[in-house]
Amino acid sequence: MADRTGQDGDGIRTYAFPVDRSVCGVGMQVGPMEPGRTWHEHAPLDRVHRIDFHVLMLFTGGPVTHMVDFAEYEMADGDLLWIRPGQVHRFSRASEYRGTVLTMQPGFLPRATVEATGLYRYDLPPLLHPDPAQLAALRAALAQLRREYEDTTTLPLGLHTEVLRHALTAFLVRLAYLATSSAEAARAQIDTTFTRFRDAVEKDFATNHSVSAYADALGYSRRTLVRAVRAATGETPKGFIDKRVILEAKRLLAHTDLPIGRVGAAVGFPDAANFSKFFHQHTDTTPAAFRAELR
Repeated sequence: MADRTGQDGDGIRTYAFPVDRSVCGVGMQVGPMEPGRTWHEHAPLDRVHRIDFHVLMLFTGGPVTHMVDFAEYEMADGDLLWIRPGQVHRFSRASEYRGTVLTMQPGFLPRATVEATGLYRYDLPPLLHPDPAQLAALRAALAQLRREYEDTTTLPLGLHTEVLRHALTAFLVRLAYLATSSAEAARAQIDTTFTRFRDAVEKDFATNHSVSAYADALGYSRRTLVRAVRAATGETPKGFIDKRVILEAKRLLAHTDLPIGRVGAAVGFPDAANFSKFFHQHTDTTPAAFRAELR
């Protein structure tokens, strides 16, 4: 491969597509994943790096952990990981990768195909979990692509390249549909998770300020709850709960004559001092001062 590496301002090196390792020098490669595989002799894959090409890995074993843009993903048999140009990633040191890997150079496919297949949809999830029917179709399309890639004798190079583009497009169309539908399903799940959490907080915020308790009651992991609430509101679950508690405290301070200690108890703080401290942390004023300003 041409030694066209670069180092970005953040010190992470970017490695170019290894054209010299492609059959007939075409802008793609497809073959088995193997331990020790590298894009460049000076690019240890267990170090954080970038690549300027697409990598798609279809796994036949696992679990395997892979970091993409500083998020850890765990793949199992039948999962597919799609890493796009410019994304920071790192291979696992401990795990062995098994399956098929497809790499593709930007510019290998025409613009219309790039747009139709969402090659640069960085908002789509890198980790995909095809169902059995989708997996069978993806494996068949990838196997056909690999056969065409390795067949260098039955067609002239120009026609060989065109056949590869068509076979690659067929695979990517299936993959793009999977990625888009997976993203929509994930958004729907996030919406459902957040809605259930919001309703639970509305019902119990006066007695329950614990994120873990809400997660347990709803049957979610804490991580799932954090992801859903952050996607819906930009806040953490704890921040969402605290905001609701403060809102109720302000309402009681403004619209009732309850003593401040009773207001605190009504929103889950039996100790008046703890309530005052909590209120001040979130409003930069005391409960007494807040009430006085409104009267």
